[in-house]
Amino acid sequence: MEITRHDEDEVYKASRTGGVEYLNILIENDPEILRRISLQAGETGTPLHVSALLGHAEFTKALCTHNPKLAERVDADRRTPLHLASAEGHKDTVEALLSVYADACLHFDENGRIPLHYAAMRGEVEVLQKLIDKNPESIYVKVENGSKETVLHLCIKHNQLECLKLLVRRDDNNGEFLNSRAGCDGGVTILHLALMLRQIKVRIYISIFYTGYS
Repeated sequence: MEITRHDEDEVYKASRTGGVEYLNILIENDPEILRRISLQAGETGTPLHVSALLGHAEFTKALCTHNPKLAERVDADRRTPLHLASAEGHKDTVEALLSVYADACLHFDENGRIPLHYAAMRGEVEVLQKLIDKNPESIYVKVENGSKETVLHLCIKHNQLECLKLLVRRDDNNGEFLNSRAGCDGGVTILHLALMLRQIKVRIYISIFYTGYS
């Protein structure tokens, strides 16, 4: 059977609709199709990126079963499929991706962020919980850019109090994490940031939880 670029395009089409049966037919006709796509992924990444972004959990599982290496591939912005699924709050898809490539938890994209950062910024508490459960140390990873923000700073900047509460509960550094600074000129703590952004509820929560701020 002659294989054409059209067949590879059809895999992307299936990833947009979540068509597992169609995917299986394409793979049966050409067992090497996913390997080729993995090596030639363009700006949008692989079909797994598309599936992860749209939250097609069963399709994601099928792709990972046929070619687990797809979970390691990055798109033009150096995002793994886990970055996209985490940002969109697709918890079942996140779970499927973590089962095949948990190291993506610590992969920095072009903006210096790991998947946990995006989950926190978007207020995806359940996804955040899954990411922390898989890699508890990921909560201490700072954004890899000039700001060196912690995930706590991101929560405050994006007004995500519930994510902040979860992260504070999971911290076992005896307050050191809460005192982390970000930015230039010595940086600002999360308390200072909350005050600057007039986030009174956050200020009250921090004061109650950690007496060092009282």
